Amino acid sequence: MLKEMIFSGFGGQGVLSMGKLIAYAAMKEGKEVSWMPSYGPEMRGGTANCIVNISDEPISSPIVTEYDIVVALNQPSLKKFEPRVKKGGVLIWESSTIKEGPTRTDIRIYPLPAIEKATEELKNVKVMNMLILGSLVKVEKIVDEESLMTALKETLPERYHDMIPLNKKALEMGMNLVNGQ
Repeated sequence: MLKEMIFSGFGGQGVLSMGKLIAYAAMKEGKEVSWMPSYGPEMRGGTANCIVNISDEPISSPIVTEYDIVVALNQPSLKKFEPRVKKGGVLIWESSTIKEGPTRTDIRIYPLPAIEKATEELKNVKVMNMLILGSLVKVEKIVDEESLMTALKETLPERYHDMIPLNKKALEMGMNLVNGQ
């Protein structure tokens, strides 16, 4: 199994954190992993993305131009990376703020109103990325939920450990968002 994916959006949306978290969870499960972040000097508010490769075999290169999975949290990311999803691949996009949705018909598409749900139901937009990650794990089963929670506890700075229950709730909500799709 080799899954090549990219998480993309604005700096501050938790794009790099999503990639780091799923990569760390995969490492906890004994899988081979590469994580390659990319962001502009403005970081928060600028563009950011990270490529994550997860495999049962050694990974030959972290550089990828076509992806099994694309997560797009803003319009520029959707426009840039939708054409790069492999045929039959997965595209998860943030549907509460992106106005022009994807147009391809040869991929599996999951619109998720993560910002809306995080703001209205969880009362904290900062966990929007965890909603998306929960949905991804439900759709693709790349890592177990338990590994993700272990990774969260081990990678989240201790000063934010009070957010772990809310992050867990967001992950679970994200898994339920894609149940009917």
